[in-house]
Amino acid sequence: QCGFQISKLDDLNIPAIAKYFNTKGRYEEVNTYLREDILAVNTSILQPPSAQCREIHLTAIIRHGTRYPTAKSITEMQEFYNIVRHNASGEQSWLQEIQTQWTMWYTEDMDGRLVQKGVNDLKHLAVRLSKLFPSLISEKKLRGGLIKFITSSKHRCVNSTLSFKAGLTFTDTLFEHAVNDALMRFFDQCTRFVQEVDNNPSAVTEWDKFKEGPEMKRVEEKIADRLGVEYNLITQDMAEAAFYLCAYEFAIKAVNSPWCQLFDEDDAKIMEYEADLREFWKRGYGHDINSKSSCILFHDAFSRLDKAARQPVTEPVTVQIGHADTLLPLLTLLGFFNDSDALTSTNYATQTQRSFRTSHMMPYAANLLFVLYDCGGGDLRLQPLLNEKPVTFPGLDDQQNSMPLYQDVRNHYRHLLSGCDFETECRLLKHPAV
Repeated sequence: QCGFQISKLDDLNIPAIAKYFNTKGRYEEVNTYLREDILAVNTSILQPPSAQCREIHLTAIIRHGTRYPTAKSITEMQEFYNIVRHNASGEQSWLQEIQTQWTMWYTEDMDGRLVQKGVNDLKHLAVRLSKLFPSLISEKKLRGGLIKFITSSKHRCVNSTLSFKAGLTFTDTLFEHAVNDALMRFFDQCTRFVQEVDNNPSAVTEWDKFKEGPEMKRVEEKIADRLGVEYNLITQDMAEAAFYLCAYEFAIKAVNSPWCQLFDEDDAKIMEYEADLREFWKRGYGHDINSKSSCILFHDAFSRLDKAARQPVTEPVTVQIGHADTLLPLLTLLGFFNDSDALTSTNYATQTQRSFRTSHMMPYAANLLFVLYDCGGGDLRLQPLLNEKPVTFPGLDDQQNSMPLYQDVRNHYRHLLSGCDFETECRLLKHPAV
């Protein structure tokens, strides 16, 4: 495919704990067939109810590709590296490798920027989507102005947008895109969410309790034992830094880092749950405003679908590139991955089969697609796909396939379509004077 190298990663290079890397995971660990062929697609996943069905519109909401750690994470990783370099004792080969060969190559100016792997993530995704939906996504459609791009202002999102376009053109030709933080970084602009959740430590009490709980303490002690250091040196922040030293090195360089030897599978499951707790209470079902902050994105998507359903479309494809924090609240608003019990600090043992697992749903380049089909005679169908896999809208599970009538979807979400006003939801509630 025009100079793209087909990747095949030796299983020995994959850490045994790679499937627990939460939002720091590679897309290929969610769709493992891509390890063999990064451009592979399975068109049989699209099963319209009749042969005359044709796709007429696609809205794609995509998380940026693989990035460097943030400056804050890099500072903590540097601190943990110094502990290991100066305090650890032991003869294990992996520890010797860290102390004598590994160098701290992360620098604070990297601060969340897109890496080359992230560029490829979006290029490859563009190619795969053009194979799945050739009538909608192609270089010709791009050059004809029939694909609209909207991005967050963050450099990793702008560069992911450029990379997606490059995947269709294989050139450096520039095509327009709109920067719209009101749409792609709505969480920053929802006052009620910012004050009641994002800047409110009490909103994530369950997460904080878990970090101080017995499961995390066990992980910290095992890390200290493996390094031969005092227990008090390994705090929760240091355990997380160690986990991310492994996760980032795999995500960015596709190497099984010696840092990964600090964790067994039980440890990794606990670290994954700790991260999921944070996402649950800050972006997911923990607080109603978390999902309601995405009302603006919800209405934007359905306005495009409504327009496509009514008349010939001048922009049959819209590609919107944002963050995990863009996509997760929307998935929550739509009702995906809603377990019967909330994630708390005390129910780790009973949540092993939970559906709210960011490692599965939110890797780098995660994407939610809405594909509208016209099957003739006013029969309009809507196919949702998450990470290139068909999913069913929660509450519409009685449909025979994952392509329900569009009107049934609208009816199902009518309470959101007729309400869920961003300005109203995000306004701070005025408490009556006592």
